[in-house]
Amino acid sequence: MNKAQLVEAIADKVGGRQQAADAVDAVLDAVVRAVVGGDRVSVTGFGSFEKVDRPARYARNPQTGERVRVKKTSVPRFRAGQGFKDLVSGSKKLPKNDVAVKKAPKGSLSGGASATVKKAAAKKATTARKATGAAKKTTAAATTRKATAAKKTSSAAAKKTTATAKKTTAKKTSAAAKKTTAKKATAKKTTAKKAAAKKAPAKKAAAKKAPAKKSAARSTTTAKKATARR
Repeated sequence: MNKAQLVEAIADKVGGRQQAADAVDAVLDAVVRAVVGGDRVSVTGFGSFEKVDRPARYARNPQTGERVRVKKTSVPRFRAGQGFKDLVSGSKKLPKNDVAVKKAPKGSLSGGASATVKKAAAKKATTARKATGAAKKTTAAATTRKATAAKKTSSAAAKKTTATAKKTTAKKTSAAAKKTTAKKATAKKTTAKKAAAKKAPAKKAAAKKAPAKKSAARSTTTAKKATARR
């Protein structure tokens, strides 16, 4: 019989399969926690569960026969009660429509099994509370981290935007300055060309006046020659 079959076997007696599964889980959990904690769980007529310490020792490998050192350890141990033994041996008959192991009266559980069960339940509740508190702390820390990361991202984005804006402004200013300089240079060249164009006619006028002087010189020479002939 496995755990599922055990649940099915007691489902009708406890009001349903889910209730039976919860009951089996609760009983097994209480027993395991009590034994791990070093307590002895004893159920009259059924048996007892306890933790046994085994010291370090030497053993032999059954396959090779080699001597092997075994470390110190602890193991769980179950000892069947006398009522359980009698039922298994056949000295007592199993009741047909009744519980095989009768409910034990108060105080008959050695080692305070009921107190152990209560302690186990309290430990379970404490563990659940601690887990819930840890989960809340983890969630709060995660939220804080996310907020910090968002702030850092926003700050970095703002810095990048500012740097980009500065670069763009600098580029625009530089381009405008270059254009202004180019316009000024063009204006200077145009003014120089106009000035040169104005000076050119004066030179031509001077060139035109020069032939008049030559004509006057020629007429004077001709007059002198005529006078000499006379």
